[in-house]
Amino acid sequence: MKVTIIGVGNMGGAIVKGLVNSGVDEVSGMNPTNPRVSKLADQLHFTLFHTAAEVVKAQPDVVILTTPAKITVAVARELNGLNSKAVVISAAAGVTQDQLKSALPDNPIATIIPNTPVAVNAGTIGLALPHDGATAAQPTINHVLEQLGDIVTVSEDKLDIVGVVGGCGPAFVDVFMDALSDAAVKFGLDRQTAYELIASMIKGSGTLAYDTGKTPAELRDQVTSPAGTTIRGVEALEKHGLRYAVIDAVNKANGEE
Repeated sequence: MKVTIIGVGNMGGAIVKGLVNSGVDEVSGMNPTNPRVSKLADQLHFTLFHTAAEVVKAQPDVVILTTPAKITVAVARELNGLNSKAVVISAAAGVTQDQLKSALPDNPIATIIPNTPVAVNAGTIGLALPHDGATAAQPTINHVLEQLGDIVTVSEDKLDIVGVVGGCGPAFVDVFMDALSDAAVKFGLDRQTAYELIASMIKGSGTLAYDTGKTPAELRDQVTSPAGTTIRGVEALEKHGLRYAVIDAVNKANGEE
């Protein structure tokens, strides 16, 4: 399968890395001339195009747009000439399938909101499938995105909140991890060991929640023994308003004042 990522910035580069890691047959990228992107292409051994005409000539099976929202539809128009079976997936927040369909009326269109852990094939990808009934494209879409992580399928109007929780969430978790590492260092653990411990704990907690399907409250109750150390820590988090802080962070990231 031939996959081209258009726009090899932070997110596009993360997707390229994930696809290369997973062994996708032919991965290519399109980006204006940029030494950083050229260096990445050399390191990961993917073909780098600089124009839409080159992409059309290569006839990829899947095109993933990670361009800035304000130019995404214009870039899509330049891809006219793609095989009608080529799937176009946009990761541009705020750009609708209808807008993309106006630019590429013959191609199946899907929209996604991924996050940067796709670079290590552990991403969380919000996916809105084609709403025009192009179900024949669904296996191809799922096959490509499954290489990058977990897919959460939602209606297109829910992609914004998926993007906030899934896309901004890693930064919120990073802040929590950094604070937890400070506490570990305060009690004598060296910084690097603290980071490794906390990263492993976060990874394991997420995997346990995902694999068991249990609610966070159920999992919390499994480790909060009566009068134990954990419940005292939970009490402190409640006292200092962790829940409100998290909800307010999502409010602000979602544009609420």
